Amino acid sequence: QVQVVESGGGLVQAGGSLRLSCAASGRTFVNYAIGWSRQAPGKEREFVAGISWNGGSPYYVDSVKGRFTIFRDSAKNTVNLQMNSLQPEDTAVYHCAAAGPRSSFNIQPPTKLTDFSSWGQGTQVTVSS
Repeated sequence: QVQVVESGGGLVQAGGSLRLSCAASGRTFVNYAIGWSRQAPGKEREFVAGISWNGGSPYYVDSVKGRFTIFRDSAKNTVNLQMNSLQPEDTAVYHCAAAGPRSSFNIQPPTKLTDFSSWGQGTQVTVSS
């Protein structure tokens, strides 16, 4: 099972942007489906975005559609979450996870937390109003 490490969190004002990165420890992300989730204080973890390993349209939870973009950076061997127009309600610890290699998420992306067996430690995103 691939180990993942998240980075890129921080403090940003409402309306600002952040780019989170998910990196694999010691291996390539080729042939792995990737998911991002978040957990705000006192709330249940929420699946945010997922991308398949072999093309196809990504999945986004309704609350981030049009603001967040999940994409692969093959040169850096990362899967990133570009977050624009951030709002205070986006404040959470963001986690990534990998499913594979060559999982069932060939074209259809992962869409729920249980599509992954484990998640990374996370990176804090704080959006001030």
